[in-house]
Amino acid sequence: MKIGVPKEIKVHEYRVGLTPESVAEVVRQGHQVCVETQAGAGIGADDEAYRQAGATIASDAEAVFSQSDLIIKVKEPQAVERARLRQGQVLFTYLHLAPDPDQAEDILRSGVTAIAYETIIDAQGGLPLLKPMSQVAGRMAVQAGATALERAHGGRGVLLGGVPGVAPGRVVILGGGTVGYNAAQMAVGLRADVWVLDTNARVLEALDRDFSSAVQPRFSSALAVEQAVAEADLVIGAVLIPGAAAPKLVTRQMVAAMRKGSVLVDVAIDQGGCFETSRPTTHADPTYLVDGIVHYCVANMPGAVARTSTYALNNATLPYLLKLAGLGWEKACAQDAGLALGVNVHEGKITHPAVATALGLPFTPLH
Repeated sequence: MKIGVPKEIKVHEYRVGLTPESVAEVVRQGHQVCVETQAGAGIGADDEAYRQAGATIASDAEAVFSQSDLIIKVKEPQAVERARLRQGQVLFTYLHLAPDPDQAEDILRSGVTAIAYETIIDAQGGLPLLKPMSQVAGRMAVQAGATALERAHGGRGVLLGGVPGVAPGRVVILGGGTVGYNAAQMAVGLRADVWVLDTNARVLEALDRDFSSAVQPRFSSALAVEQAVAEADLVIGAVLIPGAAAPKLVTRQMVAAMRKGSVLVDVAIDQGGCFETSRPTTHADPTYLVDGIVHYCVANMPGAVARTSTYALNNATLPYLLKLAGLGWEKACAQDAGLALGVNVHEGKITHPAVATALGLPFTPLH
């Protein structure tokens, strides 16, 4: 199969779909790989590294898209990239279609088969291609929140860990999944006062077991969220419904009731965000104020640590890519029901129920 790796063009996105090491493995399996020039610059991999791995180097994105059967990326295709997609091609990347009807419309029109990392399920019911970036984003959320709390960045001037004689800052994490768990690890490491809210009793039990008294697990309800947010210095939104728009757990009224200079970090912004006052931002301009509350809503947080993120992502995506390339997407999905759940769009139809519901479009079962 001919596999294309274009350079990411989203603002301040430095990751790349394949590392040179992954390219070498794909080529070893008998496939051809075309990489756009400078695609790996953000992770310190130059064109020569890809050539030595067995890839050919294309001078521009148009050449990559035109000659490839399968396009592997990191972020959702931008408008100019969507215009290059064609009938019969396979797109393998993060899509996050639920809050993005313009992207969905373009992909439907293209006739491409679009497989989304974020809705693939493994044998244990987990999200194997979302997990590594959720780990990165969870850890980064605390770093970003701690910086935003500094007075020079509009925050309250609170040090999360406090010092002897001064109380630590309170971190409230909404959702105890992969993002929330990793955020809790970082916040505990900084000696913050950490609360995690979730509706899953097993998640709460795991937090209590793993962190003991260092984390306060709390059952999540509308009232519990309202009370916790009002007392927080930093709130991290870490909720996820695979393929669907994120629920709005924090209302505008809750935001208005927070202490001025407190910080909201919305890790769910790719799926529309879990705060009513959230809107996507970039690494170039990551924060804004609403009612005196600092909002950090960068839609590609892991892109800032591109080398770590790319290698972590490739560890997860490579086995699936080899399966898709070796068998073709139809046979691969027939053999792996979890991979089949990754197919969000096929030949102009929405094939994932949660995506269809979020977009208000008809759902067509893949089979």
